[in-house]
Amino acid sequence: MIAVKGMKKMNTIDGALLKQMMLNAAAAVENNKQMINELNVFPVPDGDTGTNMSLTITAAANELSRSDPASAGQVADIVAKAMVRGARGNSGVILSLLFRGFAKYLKDMPVADGRAFAAAMTEGVQSAYKAVMKPAEGTILTVSRLSAAAAEKAASENPEMEFVISSMLESAEEALENTVNQNPVLMKAGVIDAGGKGFCVIIEAMLKGIQGEVIPFVSTEAKSRGAADFSSFSTEDIKYGYCTEFIVNLEPGKKKAPEKLRAYLDSLGDSLVFVEDEDIIKIHVHTNDPGKAITEGLKYGSLTSMKIDNMRVQHTEKVIITGRDPVLPGTRNIAEPEKKYGIVTVCAGDGIRDVFADIGADRVVEGGQTMNPSTEDILRAIDATPAEIVLVLPNNKNIIMAAEQCISMSEKTVMVIPTKTIPQGVSALLAFDPELEPNQNREQMLNALSKVRTGQMTYAARDSLFDGKRIKEGDYLAILEGELISNNKSQLTALRRLVRDMAKKPSEFVTVFYGKDVEGENLEEVKAVFEKEFKNAEINFIYGGQPVYYYLVSAE
Repeated sequence: MIAVKGMKKMNTIDGALLKQMMLNAAAAVENNKQMINELNVFPVPDGDTGTNMSLTITAAANELSRSDPASAGQVADIVAKAMVRGARGNSGVILSLLFRGFAKYLKDMPVADGRAFAAAMTEGVQSAYKAVMKPAEGTILTVSRLSAAAAEKAASENPEMEFVISSMLESAEEALENTVNQNPVLMKAGVIDAGGKGFCVIIEAMLKGIQGEVIPFVSTEAKSRGAADFSSFSTEDIKYGYCTEFIVNLEPGKKKAPEKLRAYLDSLGDSLVFVEDEDIIKIHVHTNDPGKAITEGLKYGSLTSMKIDNMRVQHTEKVIITGRDPVLPGTRNIAEPEKKYGIVTVCAGDGIRDVFADIGADRVVEGGQTMNPSTEDILRAIDATPAEIVLVLPNNKNIIMAAEQCISMSEKTVMVIPTKTIPQGVSALLAFDPELEPNQNREQMLNALSKVRTGQMTYAARDSLFDGKRIKEGDYLAILEGELISNNKSQLTALRRLVRDMAKKPSEFVTVFYGKDVEGENLEEVKAVFEKEFKNAEINFIYGGQPVYYYLVSAE
């Protein structure tokens, strides 16, 4: 801590003091984010609570550093707007909602005393609770609610700012210690809530600001990620030039076997996606002769939703556009609608990104497991989509809340399809039909994702006790539908357990996205495991290039 000499304790806060309190809070969360991350019960190296809270509040610190607001209300407003845009993950979104309510109460106030501060915190808690569909006890919500109530009680006794915030911190820490008794998952692991701990770090740092101490940033980690470089390969490297999509409406009188159509299309090119049910076949293929694909499809029925894109032209355009007209902080470029529907999806991995682009995504937001995108990242992708209605596929349960914040922020009509995994996102997008009304599309896409089972293979980032299983750092983790089913020092052993469990239910199609760290010889062993267990299913292996997860498995 750095003490500011000559600074007196304040009974009220003005703009300059509240600014320093918030800068303290951002520095404290950044400096303690790894400690907060390690409180997460599940040891997968995802975008963790501490990381998400730090990136969210640092967005506010960055805005404050560029401004010199005079009043407490102006500071609170800058903080709230920056945090809403920069919110990442569920913990970051909840934190932004707390400060949005805080700012709403302090609006137009030049200074605030302890009573106003406590009332603003209560307003923030109410804002957060309203936004969370099913608020659970033993979380940041509990800690903030109980501590805000304690602040209001303290303010009624003594409105001095230091007394109010000290009382709030004491209550927050007491509530935090009790989270282990309120949440069954925390109780099993014997840890306190990570988000609640982050909130305590913030209140303590704000108190230090009142007491005249400045908390410096000590972390030197980079906070930005580079965009994909489309110029790293040439247009001539694209083997099949036309992305061809259409739907075959099967005619009852035509008894041709769909397997023959699949085999024919596969011979024309690559990246074949072939989804059939009783009435239609949805087709996507990269080929140099889209006419042949369409002509063959006509033998099975009438065609709808035909779409052919020249991928060589698209690649050239992307290379030309890269690096030009950057979107500056605080600016928005909203594309005029050229069609009814647009699709925005979130994923990590160049192979998975290409799959989403191939099956109809207009914009792909880079992010997911290791780095959750901010609400602003998603909003900019929505802005750039030239459509009246934009459907957003988060593909991660920790991104859904950030995506939902865009609904009220965008001038376009935004629908969030709550996909929690990449396989769910792919199936939902394949079920999308541009001819349907929005609610019909939502229902159809939700139905499609509900039929997908997702398996994941990753590793433990730290020691943990989860659901009665003692996990060691470096263990391979097999996860089925969000449930840990195996942890082992051998990746192949854990994978066999995952595949056996997935194969217990019959599946027609199995898709395996393999990550950037998968070696060629390992992949051959893995293929043999799938072929042994899924004897009657069509199995496809696709390079996903995703970090953290060696394999993402879709079975339907």
